[in-house]
Amino acid sequence: MIVVAVAAALGLASAGAGAASAAPVTRAPAPVAAAVPSAPVTGTFTDAAGGTGTFTGTFTPAKFVAQNGDLLATGKLTGTLTDSSGTALGTVDQSVNAPVAIAQATCRVLDLVLGPLHLDLLGLTVDLNQLHLVINAVPGPGNLLGNLLCAIAGLLDPVPGAGALAALLTVLLALLGQL
Repeated sequence: MIVVAVAAALGLASAGAGAASAAPVTRAPAPVAAAVPSAPVTGTFTDAAGGTGTFTGTFTPAKFVAQNGDLLATGKLTGTLTDSSGTALGTVDQSVNAPVAIAQATCRVLDLVLGPLHLDLLGLTVDLNQLHLVINAVPGPGNLLGNLLCAIAGLLDPVPGAGALAALLTVLLALLGQL
């Protein structure tokens, strides 16, 4: 879908198609909007009778914005308010800004599992049950060693999107070859 949008934006789909041109005109299909996943939203409130009512709905993000140093998701909230007796009080369908919580990421540095071990060294015996050692580095401001180890641990990770970028380049080269 990205390729079609890029080709259409660059005018490659109809390039060279003039009134005097004998080459057939091919048109790219209209770009298709990517589906944005919705997140379920639930909550409770105190209704007029003093009971606990519920809200059940979804939030569909449209964009993310920074406001006063905070990250906010702007999108559409839809759902239904139901009182404690089960009666639907009304529906919600409006745009809202919601704060986004960012989980602290860690980098796996070492995950070592040693099975049970029995050593007999000239009369000295050592018995060790299974050992599972996990070392994680936590990056962030002031975490010098965590930042360094995460950078080192990520050196050999594949670059995300590299396959999609190569496919886009292949399609663009094929389009240019047809001109």
